[in-house]
Amino acid sequence: MDKPGWQPPAWAFPAVWTPLYASIAWSAGHAVSRADGRRRRALMIGFGANLALNASWTWLFFGRRSPTAGVWGTVLLDASNLQLVRQVWRGDPKAAAALAPYAGWCLFATALSASLARRN
Repeated sequence: MDKPGWQPPAWAFPAVWTPLYASIAWSAGHAVSRADGRRRRALMIGFGANLALNASWTWLFFGRRSPTAGVWGTVLLDASNLQLVRQVWRGDPKAAAALAPYAGWCLFATALSASLARRN
């Protein structure tokens, strides 16, 4: 596979994802614990859907061996991140701010996936 020169080394991905998943977990726990009723349910659905989209990228990109499918997966994940940050912000700005690095890394992943799709 032809990779762009700006792609991080392989070891960087687990080094980045570990704290990102921790911040997602903290944000979810913080936001959900401060919500109730419909809002709590909506947050749980939002976080669940977002993590399902996150997990689907691996299958789209590696399982299907399709950088193009990976791009579409990251675009959907970016849209979900935007919606999730907005949803969380309404009730818990600190928890929403904790999602910012995750959303930023996913935007980077979209650019990287697009570059890989174009090159391959």
